[in-house]
Amino acid sequence: MRLLLVEDDDHVAAALTAILTRHGFAVTHARNGEEALKAVLPTGDAGRAPFGVVLLDLGLPDQDGYQVCGKLRKLTSTPVIMVTARSDVRSRIHGLNLGADDYVVKPYDTGELLARIHAVSRRAAGGTDPEDTGSTPLPGGAAAPLRLGAVEVELPTRRVSVQGAVVQLTRKEFDLLALLAQRPGVVFRREQIISEVWRTSWEGTGRTLEVHVASLRAKLGTPALIETVRGVGYRLVAP
Repeated sequence: MRLLLVEDDDHVAAALTAILTRHGFAVTHARNGEEALKAVLPTGDAGRAPFGVVLLDLGLPDQDGYQVCGKLRKLTSTPVIMVTARSDVRSRIHGLNLGADDYVVKPYDTGELLARIHAVSRRAAGGTDPEDTGSTPLPGGAAAPLRLGAVEVELPTRRVSVQGAVVQLTRKEFDLLALLAQRPGVVFRREQIISEVWRTSWEGTGRTLEVHVASLRAKLGTPALIETVRGVGYRLVAP
């Protein structure tokens, strides 16, 4: 996958580029907003694949990252992940409302950043990749179920069972469980869950998320499976 990294700090960009390259990404580095906007414009090179994801720092030297995000959204539908030290809720809400697909606060765990990159690219492609989700391909192209102790999640058929007994979930309950189950152990921020499952911003939706988590815990009969990370979000604890 081609990835556009918009970062004005060359040392940070070099370190992140090395990590991303080791994980199979072809990274293009833009040092400011102008370079980023030029990079996404069509070049006429039919053999050149478009960017799969844009990692956008907000503290750019020539223009504010929020402005760049708004301009990028008018030029391309490529997923944008804001990567910034601005951790307040208002900033995150503003970024998501401008069209960002996710928002990662520095300092971040590299594994979490990689998981978020795969998540937004998978969603943009309109499907799931067995390699990205941790599922194992089966003969005929099917994906093996995700097994989490007694809980089994079949993504293609949207079927969930506990010790072989099918559990009836609502659409949002399944989407929430599937999101967490594809990255066991990874902490998903509340804002990211709301963005990916409900396709909206955090404002006014927090209580809805809490209700769905409580309902999932009750239906699955394993409350400890979904852990609340206080002040951050939720993660699925693999048995």
